[in-house]
Amino acid sequence: MKLSFGIVFASTLLGSTFVNAGPLLVRHNKDGCGGKTMTMGTPKAAAAGAAFFTTNDPSGNFVVSADIGSDGKLTLRQAVSTGGDGSHGNSSDSPVGLGPDALFSQGAVKTNNAVNVLATVNSGSNTVSLFSVNPKDPAVLNSIGKPADSGGEFPMSLAINAAGTQACVLNGGAKNGVSCMSIDPKKGLTPQTNNVRSLGLNQTTPPSGPAGTTSHIVFNEDGTQLIASVKGVPPQPGFFAIWNVSSDGTLSQNFQKLAPNQGGLLPFSMTVIKGQNALLATDAGVGFDIVDLANMTPANKSSVVPIQGQGATCWSSHSEKTGNFYLTDIGTNQVTEVNVDKNLKGTIVKQYSQGTGVATIDNDIVSLANNDFMYVLAANATALHVLSLNAPGQAQNIQTLDVAGPAKSVGLPLSANFVQGMTAFVKK
Repeated sequence: MKLSFGIVFASTLLGSTFVNAGPLLVRHNKDGCGGKTMTMGTPKAAAAGAAFFTTNDPSGNFVVSADIGSDGKLTLRQAVSTGGDGSHGNSSDSPVGLGPDALFSQGAVKTNNAVNVLATVNSGSNTVSLFSVNPKDPAVLNSIGKPADSGGEFPMSLAINAAGTQACVLNGGAKNGVSCMSIDPKKGLTPQTNNVRSLGLNQTTPPSGPAGTTSHIVFNEDGTQLIASVKGVPPQPGFFAIWNVSSDGTLSQNFQKLAPNQGGLLPFSMTVIKGQNALLATDAGVGFDIVDLANMTPANKSSVVPIQGQGATCWSSHSEKTGNFYLTDIGTNQVTEVNVDKNLKGTIVKQYSQGTGVATIDNDIVSLANNDFMYVLAANATALHVLSLNAPGQAQNIQTLDVAGPAKSVGLPLSANFVQGMTAFVKK
């Protein structure tokens, strides 16, 4: 089987309609990482939260923030240096280069409301940076301590436990596996030397892919398991690596290896199916996988669900308002809405086109008052798309926010290959 989604990554075309962010101000400050802060706009009145992505730039990684208004729409706010560098994986799939999603992952940046922090990977520095999130003005970040060693090479995905006491990172290079660290909201990250676990993959630094690379790391719903997804090299399927997590956060020495059901090939993002002890995992080779963690025997409810005409379905989030999952595809530029019933049967509800050649990658969903909003990183257009999730089957695009123009105005060059990750923080 010839792999096609790497070529899709590299060949998507530039195109989108932008909404200008307006006049910008510039301010350079020293942060705790020795970097700088670029102010990209004035605070939005009564902002309900903030959305974040990273630049993953090898010459210096930045976290870009935007205010979330009460209407769900975004206003760019600032860019803060992480004190580390980004990096890009190698692609043997395409002669024209890798293109968007240079980390082959979901979860490069994550927030936690319990302790008001944001963490992000620096794949070129093999480190993780931690920031405090101002709970009254969430778009404002301040670094905490120095970037911590990731415990491996090419860190590309993060998970933070519900209590906000532990962050675990997935490394995808020659020294691959997972590593966990303690979170101190005042002092920063401290690597747990007895909590480094290997995946044993035959990889390089930077890794070659997307096939055969690590994808995403998550805790299960009750925090008793840590799960990493690894793409296959067709016809060999990928797998899920599952570690048990003890009450003190220590991982089991070995992981349990779980393959997707027959037909599953390239497990990518994982989103918890609440109350079911299960996951929805996007699968770039077919559509999506349902993973039953409660019964890992041949008689379980796991399944593989094709998405007709999909290009590379790789990222996913869940909406509390609609009860459905929303998946993005870099090749078709479609958002696919999926329902999973109580028997873990997955069905496609509706698809929503995001335009031509915009390369929809990472996404996140927030709940505000009586509505949910989805934030999608349209990498090839260097833009953010905002969808209002009013009800099942009724998503509507309400905003397209240009990022490259405003970033250039403050001296932060961005392109399709230098935007990665998506996470959001909502005021309590």
